[in-house]
Amino acid sequence: MKFADFHPGLVVEAGPALVTEDEIVAFAKAYDPQWFHVDAAASAAGIHGGLIASGWQTCGIAMRLATQAALAGSESFASPGAAYVKWPNPVRPGDRLSLRATVLETRRSASRPTLGLLRWRWQLFNQSGVEVLDLEVTSLFDLPPP
Repeated sequence: MKFADFHPGLVVEAGPALVTEDEIVAFAKAYDPQWFHVDAAASAAGIHGGLIASGWQTCGIAMRLATQAALAGSESFASPGAAYVKWPNPVRPGDRLSLRATVLETRRSASRPTLGLLRWRWQLFNQSGVEVLDLEVTSLFDLPPP
C-alpha cells in the first residue's frame, strides 16, 4: 500500500501465522532465553502451564504480517517507535495469529513535508479470538514534495 491509501479508520487484516514450538524455542534461545520460553518441562510445571512465546517474538510476527499486508512496496522507511506495547495473553505452540491494524492518524510533517507519518494500532489475535498483542506504532514514509 502507498501512504495515500491509508486513512483514519482503515483496518488492515493479515494472517494467520502459525507459531511452532521449534520457532518459540529457537527465538528464545537467541534473544530471550528465559526458562518459560526455552524449557518445555519446567514451563509445564510453571505458572503458564506450558511453553509460551517471547513477547518480542510476538511483535516480530506482527511486523511480518503488517509488512506482507501493507508495508511491502510502500514508501515506508523506518519507525521512531511505539507509544505502548501490551501482551495481554500468552502465545503458545500451535497458535495461529492474525493481525488487525487500525489506522489512527495520517499526516505530512509540518517541518518536513516529504515525511509522512502513519500512527496505527496493531492487535494480534489467536485462533480463538483472544488478543495476544496490542501496540500503537508510528511508521515513517518518504513522500514526494506536495
